[in-house]
Amino acid sequence: MSLISDETIQEIQRRADAVTIIGEYVRLEKRGGRYWGLCPFHNEKTPSFSVDPDKNFFYCFGCHKGGGIISFVMEQEKLSYPETLELLAKKLNIPVKYESGPPTAEETNRTKQIEDLTELYRRVAVSFHHILTATEIGKKAFVYVHERGISDEMIRKFRLGYAPADRQWLFRFLLKKGYSEEFLGKSGLFSRQHTQSSFFADRLMFPISDRKGRTVAFGGRILQGDGPKYLNSAESDLYKKRETLYAIELALPHIRQTEEVHLCEGYMDVIALHQAGIETAVAPLGTAFTDEQARLLRQWAKTAYLVFDNDSAGQAATIKGILTCRRNGLNCRIVTMEKTGEKGTIFKDPADILKEDGPEALQKYVKCFINDFDYLVGRARALFDITHTEGLAQAVAFFFPYLETLDSEVSRDGCMNSIADSFGIDRTAILRDYAQFSRNSAAVNQRSIEKGLPQKEPIRMNDELFLLLTIIANRNLYPRLRTSLSIEEVEDPRAKELFIALEECYRKDIQDIDGLLTQIQDDELRHFVLEKASSEAFSQNPEQLVSDGIKRIREKRLERRRAEIILKLRSARTGDLQSEQQMEELLSEKVHIDAELRRLKEDQE
Repeated sequence: MSLISDETIQEIQRRADAVTIIGEYVRLEKRGGRYWGLCPFHNEKTPSFSVDPDKNFFYCFGCHKGGGIISFVMEQEKLSYPETLELLAKKLNIPVKYESGPPTAEETNRTKQIEDLTELYRRVAVSFHHILTATEIGKKAFVYVHERGISDEMIRKFRLGYAPADRQWLFRFLLKKGYSEEFLGKSGLFSRQHTQSSFFADRLMFPISDRKGRTVAFGGRILQGDGPKYLNSAESDLYKKRETLYAIELALPHIRQTEEVHLCEGYMDVIALHQAGIETAVAPLGTAFTDEQARLLRQWAKTAYLVFDNDSAGQAATIKGILTCRRNGLNCRIVTMEKTGEKGTIFKDPADILKEDGPEALQKYVKCFINDFDYLVGRARALFDITHTEGLAQAVAFFFPYLETLDSEVSRDGCMNSIADSFGIDRTAILRDYAQFSRNSAAVNQRSIEKGLPQKEPIRMNDELFLLLTIIANRNLYPRLRTSLSIEEVEDPRAKELFIALEECYRKDIQDIDGLLTQIQDDELRHFVLEKASSEAFSQNPEQLVSDGIKRIREKRLERRRAEIILKLRSARTGDLQSEQQMEELLSEKVHIDAELRRLKEDQE
């Protein structure tokens, strides 16, 4: 397909009006400097979806989805990027110009690199599988797999393999097959520091495929020695953890047929369920179940069965999984792997049940499930002391974020009645508390139901973030920043990520908000940028804001270094400093810092 010219794309970005185009999909009303409406990406009664007419982007304070016009239309129309550009060009009466002639050498090279990379991964998967199943080197791993109850059929189906303990074996093998050192260095299979050393060694290997069945990554389980139990390939153009599910290419036909999906915690659980005939099983990859994965599954499934462990981490994953399912329109049920024996009731994961009791028993266990509400009732009783008023109030509030995810008033009303019955509380009292919660839901951001779970440190505004947000809101000022401040002078890791994202956009001449957001890996940081960037605080005399921000950052860095020097000079009295020369160097540096601090303060006066 011909490439749409940069000239056409820039003209679309220049002429497209966010309020007009998004207004074709969402009923918008102006309040203050923004336009507001009901979010098209999640169910809500109170508008939390906003459009900034000046910055030409949207942001939902409820589900935190945001971006530019192109990403909005792509999502709504389910179109590819070129198709979206063509649609917008037609709406705006912009003639679409295509790049003349064949693709550039760079484009051709990139396409070939992707094809070569998928072929390399396929070839490596075949080699690992051969080593596992047909060599003496792989015998140890082969025995381990059989000891776990995995059949030969499943070994073939999932293309299980073994990466030899010799870390340089794979490099030597691929060199003999004609691959260059340069290509292998960029493949993601080898250490960046030790370029001939395989990332995976002495591990049971699990090839990871996309929906099309292309091998795009690997997972590896350690068999002995130190190191993380599981390793996954790093992310690449082919492999995004948040958007990929293990075994999706095998499960998809069955998910389509049954409109059900079983979500497990890991590779071995997925394989165990498939061996038991539950061929709708998939697993997230090194992350919690994400909205991206839920939206992917929602295209084919109506109900998700969560088959997570019953330890504290598994319970946390189940609670988050329930919210993710409901938030994205999936019904949710919880499979409880309870096994009763002489020691009472114990909980097992699918892989353990397959090993101990076989596939037929596992199939019976999977049929034992409860709905998500009943599971949450059990967790609330375990987490809170409902014999006291305070604990009872906490138990009820635990359900409010779940209520928020329900997609109809009838469902919400029925759930409130069930909460009242479960805890013996008057429904009117629940309704009053929930009404208060709903009024504050944007600020609460679903933290009640995740009480007791590990929380990310919230992003707090500081001088560095304020400066970078000012630049994002006024992109024409970035050249001034990059010549006045280096990334080494920035300490906040999230501010560093914004600095790097801006530099990438500057080098690639990316001006739109969508392009910037794709450079930011941290979801919370993306939401933070979208929420804050349209604030008027960054538009009032931005040149002065940037100048003052640079000075403050330098000043604080110098003050920190000055404090370090003073501490070292004091330690000289105890003989910690090795020489007089060292002391003289520190004193000289302190004099220089003092002079620089005076200059900065004089500039501010």
